[in-house]
This record gives sequence, structure tokens and C-alpha cells, in this order.
Amino acid sequence: MENQTMVTEIILLGFHHLHSMRHLLFSIILVVYCLTISGNVLIIVLVSCFRHLHFPMYFFLTQMSISDILLTTCIAPRMLSIVHYEGGIVSLKACITQYFFFGALESLECLLLTVMSYDRYLAICNPLQYNSIMDHAFCVKLIVISWVLGFFVALIIVLSIMQLVFCGPNIIDHFFCDLDPLLKLLCSDTLIIHIEVLLLCVIVLITPFLMVIVSYVYIALTIAKIPSISGKKKAFSTCSSHLTVVSIYYGTLISIYTVPTNERSLSTSKILSMFFTVVTPMLNPIIYSLRNNDIREALKKINLYPLINRSI
Repeated sequence: MENQTMVTEIILLGFHHLHSMRHLLFSIILVVYCLTISGNVLIIVLVSCFRHLHFPMYFFLTQMSISDILLTTCIAPRMLSIVHYEGGIVSLKACITQYFFFGALESLECLLLTVMSYDRYLAICNPLQYNSIMDHAFCVKLIVISWVLGFFVALIIVLSIMQLVFCGPNIIDHFFCDLDPLLKLLCSDTLIIHIEVLLLCVIVLITPFLMVIVSYVYIALTIAKIPSISGKKKAFSTCSSHLTVVSIYYGTLISIYTVPTNERSLSTSKILSMFFTVVTPMLNPIIYSLRNNDIREALKKINLYPLINRSI
């Protein structure tokens, strides 16, 4: 260990192989980032200003919008710099800090989607007790638990990483500091931290995903028992936006972190990661604004729905 150099700076290569397209890529990322911020801020403002949106589902939606704003802000600005300069250098502490916020916000997103699926389960499968269960105090408790648990899990992983030794190499062929590239820079044994990450993923990723699946199984069974077609459509419409977001989120997540790295190219991994960290937060407000009647009504009141509908 005495002859090994400690790593203090990380070189992020980004999209160095796309030299001829870097200006186009920079423009696309910038536009997507601006749309993400404006779209999610719009959702927050709409829910805050219109009384007919003061329901638990939309309260949870504003929390997801806040999470999406923070997530894309954690990734996109540095990505823009890396694309513009064809790479970048960050300190090890800054790299670990970026992963902390990325991990915390992704964990939070999983938990929020689970909370929203529980909300839809109660609304469709147990409507008579919905108002008594999903009162304001209970909703606030669910949100606080989600935020605290998401950041607590990320903090545990980061504290474990900081106990290990980074001695090289110091090059990450990616556009942000994800966990797997960081662990490859360690010269310490990573078995314990891999076990730790797996156990924590059971808490904030696997268990929430299974809860979402179980919720929608019960929702589907309940909708199937509704005699009228119009009643089935109305019931399904209340959860279609959330189901679409869940499908996109977990579909991309599974593609990135469950498919072995050696079975896909590095370029494919970067594209999937970019979609997951930058594009998905932009899609969420679009999906909810176009597929949710209450949000559409709020947009029409401020004369924005026709403009958004034409632009999409």
C-alpha cells in the first residue's frame, strides 16, 4: 500500500467518442434539462394553486416533481460541462457527493412510486375508507419516511465507500459518478460493500417494486369486477398515468442494473443512463399532464393545455 498513489481527482470521459456530435448533444441535453425544470415546476404550481388538485395523489406528485428537479440538477449541469469540454475532472469528494444525491433521489423515487401505488390501491379497492385512511397527517408521514429513508440508505453506502482506499486508476468512462464505476477505482476488498448494497436495495428497490406489483394485481382484479365498461375505463384512468411512469422507470432501471455489463456496449449503458437520469424526469410531468383529466383541466384554466398538446 505504501507504493500506491491515493486518488484525489477523478477524470470523467463522458461522450468522448462523439466528438463530431458534441454540439448537437449539448443542445439536446440543455433543452431537455430546461423542459424538465419548467415542466416539474409547472406541476408543483398547478397543484398548489388549484383547489380541485388538493388530493393525496397530487400531493405525492409534487414530491416526485421536486425529486425529479433535484435529480436532473444533480446530473445535467456537470454533464453539459463534460460534453462541452469533452471530459472533465472532479475531486473524489465531489464525485462521491454526486453519487450520494443520485442514490438518495433514485431511492426516494422508488419509495414515492410505491406510496402512489398504495394511494391508487386504496382509491380503487377500498374507496369507502379512502378519506379516513389517506388524511393529511398520514400523507405527510409517508412523505417524510420516504425522504428520510432514501437519504439514509444513500448515506450508509457513502460512509462505507469512504472507509475504503481509492488508489487508482482514476478514470471513469461515464458522464457521472455511479456506484459501479466508483467501486472499480477501489483497491480494497469490495465484497462487504457489495453485500451491503444488495441488502439496502432489497429495502428501497426490490420490496417497493414488489409492493407496486401486488397493488396493481389487486387493482386489476377490482377493475375486472366492475360490470360496466365505462366504470372500468374511469377506474383505470385514475391510475394509468402512474402505471405508465412506473413502467418507464422500472423498465429503464432493470435494463441498466440487472443486465450484465459485458452483454451490452459501454455506449448503450451511457444512453440508458442518460435516459434514466435526464429524459425520464422530463417525461413524468408530460405523462401526467396529457393523461390526467384534473391536470388537463388546470392547464386549460391557464390556457396552457392547447400549447402543450400541440408541442407534443
